[in-house]
Amino acid sequence: MSAEHTDNFHHVRDFPFFELPMGLKVELPNLFGFQLTKFMVLQVVAAAFTLFVFRGVAKRAASGEPVKGRFWNFWEALALFIRDEVVRPTIGDDHHHDDHGHSDSHGAHGESHGHAVAAHSGHAADKYLPFIWSCFFYVLICNLLGALPFLGSATGNPNVTFALAGTAMAATFIFGVNVMGVGGFFGNLIPDTGVGGFGGLALGGLMFVIELLGFLIKHAILALRLFGNIMGGHTALGVMLAFIAQASHESTALWGVVTVGSVAGQIGIGLLELLVAVLQAYVFSFLATIFIAGSVHKH
Repeated sequence: MSAEHTDNFHHVRDFPFFELPMGLKVELPNLFGFQLTKFMVLQVVAAAFTLFVFRGVAKRAASGEPVKGRFWNFWEALALFIRDEVVRPTIGDDHHHDDHGHSDSHGAHGESHGHAVAAHSGHAADKYLPFIWSCFFYVLICNLLGALPFLGSATGNPNVTFALAGTAMAATFIFGVNVMGVGGFFGNLIPDTGVGGFGGLALGGLMFVIELLGFLIKHAILALRLFGNIMGGHTALGVMLAFIAQASHESTALWGVVTVGSVAGQIGIGLLELLVAVLQAYVFSFLATIFIAGSVHKH
């Protein structure tokens, strides 16, 4: 485990270098006055890996044959789970039909012929899949990179999570405007109060302000939730390492007991962090889907 975890807030800050064993550092270059940082590099790695995986899956699915190979099947299974258990049920297909008028049964028929992850499958909600898939897999890979020694989770930095939440908010607005129009999108924020006259107008205006603030706050919480859960795991690991350092000033027997307990605890928390990495990617994409569903349906 890297010594960087002894600082509870190490993962909140970004650094222009990678720390390696024995105190070695790999400095990152300054390109034309722009300093590269560790989290920038890790985000590029996450994006490149995601692109590599799904270009490979899409290429194999485009042949019309079932995708073969455990590696490719693993990622395809995750993509299908997000499509079938998150995007389609949450957004539904009643707000519009696809350009060719195909029914969902046509998409299901296509699946049987190996088109499981094809871009066009006939379900109205599938037009939002590229964005939701991108959210899920990008966040997932960023989270999982933190489980590798001497790297880190870019999603343990609030700058990254707020940028991701800002992207989700922009997508929600764009998708909503595409379906409802600008007036319809903002009008959708005003609930039917059932009150007429000036009182109804004033109440509607007040509710609009509350709903608009709620729209902004929901996406801010989306960023804070991801940051807090990823940062929390790193903090717990840092505290356990600090126990070992603190016990080193005591007797050898006490230091041995604390060291064994801390290492065992780190293994357990490390395994739990793997679950959290997947869970938080799912939560982020699921909430982003809910926000999109709310923007494309009249309510």
